[in-house]
Amino acid sequence: MNSKYRLGIDAGGTFTDFVLAEQAGGSRLYKTLSTPADPTLAIRNGLALIAEDLGVALEEIIPNCDLCINGTTVGLNALIQHKGARTGLICTAGHEDSIEIRNGHKEDGYRYDAEYPPAVMLVPRNLRKGVRERVLSNGTVRTPMEEEDVRAACRDFIEEGIETVAISFVWSVLYPDHERRAAEIVREMMPDALVTIGSELYPQVREYTRTSTAITNAYLAPILKNYVTAVDAYFRSLGARAPVRYFQSNGGLATGDVVADRSVYAINSGPASAPRAGLHVTEPFDEKNVITVDMGGTSFDITLTYEGVTNLNKNIDFLRYRIGVPMIQVETLGAGGGSIGWIDDMGLLQMGPQSAGSDPGPACYGRGGVEPTTTDVNLVLGYLNPDGLVGGRLPLDKAKAEDAIRSRIAEPLGLSLEKAAYGMFTIVNANMVNGIRRVSIERGYDPRDFVLVCAGGATGAHITAIAREMGIDRIIVPKLASGLCAFGQIISDVKYNHMATCPVRLDNEEAYERVNALFRQIEQEGREHLHKDGFADDRIRITRSLEMRYVGQVHECTVDVETFDIDAQTVERLKDAFHRRHEQLYTYSEPKNTVEVVNIESTLYGIVDKPSDARLSSGGGADGALKGTRMAIFSREGEHTRTPVYDGRKLGAGDRIEGPAIIEEVTTTIVVEPGWTAVLHEGGSYVISAQR
Repeated sequence: MNSKYRLGIDAGGTFTDFVLAEQAGGSRLYKTLSTPADPTLAIRNGLALIAEDLGVALEEIIPNCDLCINGTTVGLNALIQHKGARTGLICTAGHEDSIEIRNGHKEDGYRYDAEYPPAVMLVPRNLRKGVRERVLSNGTVRTPMEEEDVRAACRDFIEEGIETVAISFVWSVLYPDHERRAAEIVREMMPDALVTIGSELYPQVREYTRTSTAITNAYLAPILKNYVTAVDAYFRSLGARAPVRYFQSNGGLATGDVVADRSVYAINSGPASAPRAGLHVTEPFDEKNVITVDMGGTSFDITLTYEGVTNLNKNIDFLRYRIGVPMIQVETLGAGGGSIGWIDDMGLLQMGPQSAGSDPGPACYGRGGVEPTTTDVNLVLGYLNPDGLVGGRLPLDKAKAEDAIRSRIAEPLGLSLEKAAYGMFTIVNANMVNGIRRVSIERGYDPRDFVLVCAGGATGAHITAIAREMGIDRIIVPKLASGLCAFGQIISDVKYNHMATCPVRLDNEEAYERVNALFRQIEQEGREHLHKDGFADDRIRITRSLEMRYVGQVHECTVDVETFDIDAQTVERLKDAFHRRHEQLYTYSEPKNTVEVVNIESTLYGIVDKPSDARLSSGGGADGALKGTRMAIFSREGEHTRTPVYDGRKLGAGDRIEGPAIIEEVTTTIVVEPGWTAVLHEGGSYVISAQR
């Protein structure tokens, strides 16, 4: 850090988190309610909290920030709610229905469900316009593009009030000139419309994936452009000297103009920073197998890192739309503090996925909410401070929580209030455990080999119960848990993915040189981008990967490799890496079979200086932080246990707390169940271990 501060902002569905790192070391955490109708309002409110806490004007803080970083759910929310811009598609004639045909099947899990409804099309059929043109699979033009077809499409789009246009032609990745010329015509006739060119956004084979990715990008582009324009203008008005950076779903930072052009990279930007933060807080303990779980007000996000590497997804169905670009693999459930408890038609108790959000919020917020939520449950169970959350700035009404659970759950099921609350607690935990199993056990990982990192303001109340159910005996809960994603942003690097299609067999010098030339080309483009962003060559790092397969196979597997030129000698290193990866994925390899490359990708990082960590001074024993006791419930019988409550601000390094206990930090509450022990580490994290 070269300036006094660095600011990270993570806008969630219920709360917006702010982490301010200081050059002298250490970070401050702030929270404010999200404002979905106007996301910039939550930013203004949070910055006002920072100014009040520091006792200085924002105009003195923001100019002294070397980076202001924003992770946003604007794109995600628009996609979930189908509130993107009115979009048109220009495609090769005869391929207008490829996004509806969807490669001939429904997404995994529903392939044989005849009653599962089709996805809502982001571009209605009447706004998909075919253009006469055709490029063959070797890149030669069979049918030149009919420009009048593009102009006719534009005239229809103007009449329909189209704001944004996606262009995707067959085999455009090998001959992009038709797409580029079509884009020129659209910009000429529709100067105010935003244009997404499929071969530039996702320059790899798979026509359906490329078209779907381009449509999704175009659908979100006006939303993200308006958002980043408003945020950038606000920070400039406060004297910001550096452009605001935005967090991307690939796990890196980018400037606002990049996010506006490549909006699809910002779909899941919030939770994508969790793995980086998880690795950071586990570094003092030499842990590289990390499952990070983040329970906010609306959702529960899970990421898995194995041997220090976090899984990336490509070519997946996200919210029922095929996305080709790389995204941090995040499992998201509708299980947050605002998740609503309800009884289904069979008389069974359910939790979520619907959420009370921040407006009206849980019943205990006293803002008009009447449905019982996870937060109401935690309050009735005695886990949360009845005086309020966020240091008392968000008061809680326990009577309203009890009324909601009693009337909607306990009485209809013939249960006591306490048993109903603990049943709701158990079910929401089971939902979260099932999600963790999907990212671990179902993908060949034993969760007992991992440490569990707690993120999110609501997770601490559930973390020992989740770990107990998973058989995980070590948990790390940073003091910044409720803002861990915002913290992950301020320690992340700028990151761009550059891709190309390269269908060649690795059996001749011409093929080797073609791969080398394409890698050099896309990496030079990436370097130029980072140079404009202010990064010198010694601050740029490059990693490579290739999608490879045996000749005759339909599916490829991704192989990560070092940066080296491919020739007759080094190609054997590449093939060996592919054979090993193939065997790892499918339990066999065919070393004597011919290997071919389909796509290549280079990831370029602009290395950002990291803020320094503060160290906690040694504590004098947990007794000095004891606030009192509270009756809490830890069993299905609904029995109350008198439980010690500790003030986390008064605990020091080495202080040890035996469960059952409750630790209250300003923005999160940690429940240490019976049979667990918490020790505060000097780095600012609680290490919670199962007692032997």
